[in-house]
Amino acid sequence: MKRRTLLGTAPTLLAAPALAQSWRPDRPIEIVVGFTAGGATDVDARLYGRFLEQRIGGTVVVSNRPGAGGVVALAAIARGRPDGTIIGTTNMPGLLTIPIERPAQFKLEDFHGIGNLIGDPSAISVASSSPYQTIDQLFEAARRAPETITFGSPGIGTDDHLLVVLLQAATGLRFNHVAFQGDPPIRTAILGNQIVATGLNLGYVLTNNEGMRLLALAAPQRSRFAPDLPTLREKGVAVDMASERGLVMPSATPAHIISRFREATEDIAKDPEFIKAIEARSLLVQFEPGDAWFARLRQDEQRYRQIWASTPWAQR
Repeated sequence: MKRRTLLGTAPTLLAAPALAQSWRPDRPIEIVVGFTAGGATDVDARLYGRFLEQRIGGTVVVSNRPGAGGVVALAAIARGRPDGTIIGTTNMPGLLTIPIERPAQFKLEDFHGIGNLIGDPSAISVASSSPYQTIDQLFEAARRAPETITFGSPGIGTDDHLLVVLLQAATGLRFNHVAFQGDPPIRTAILGNQIVATGLNLGYVLTNNEGMRLLALAAPQRSRFAPDLPTLREKGVAVDMASERGLVMPSATPAHIISRFREATEDIAKDPEFIKAIEARSLLVQFEPGDAWFARLRQDEQRYRQIWASTPWAQR
């Protein structure tokens, strides 16, 4: 009982630096990814894992557990062994939106944040063969025939899905949302003309752009990786959305282990070779330390609850 109580109590994160530095895993570290192999989150995790091995030692393996927009993976992390041998990737806003929209097997308090690592804005795309050359043409088609333009996302409550929800709320347009289990299946569906449009993140589209046409970016300003791509705001639609990809571990993990991963991850985020590899995929390293990141997430959670109250996205 005493052991159970100890493990169930949130660590104070005041462990001595020497204890954190001396920790080494006694088995392979598993990074759990909630989407299929080959997608942006999966590629991020594999790159991070290589750099993590250099700093912590041992072996790092990536485990793909797709399903329900990331629910399967996040639930597995929340229930995982709190010994530093299981960590997981998170995708915003799904980490916050899933427990809001439906009963979930996890909540934010089930995790400790290692840190946010990547920022990748959403971008609306179609196939190169699509008749829609501009975002204005796509919007006009949706206006003429409501709920006929199919719009793919990696799942209910993901950033791509929230993009179309907010887009509909801002414009009055109505799309036909279709959920998949990751980026590669969406791209396959676009190229096969099974769906018309998607909100895949900019970095993924730019590095897998064969057969794809970018129409607009859901960001406050244009990206230096695609300077000719207009933003939705330039079209009079004040909608921003992005995938923030970070790393978490079970909340009962001892403080010195959490500190070890936080220190290693911050060091990775500053590594010129890691930054070079990330930017080669048209992404930005946007590191945010675990405590600060989770403090912001708690504020974001309240904002998404307000959005849910006015626009319940699970019904869209």
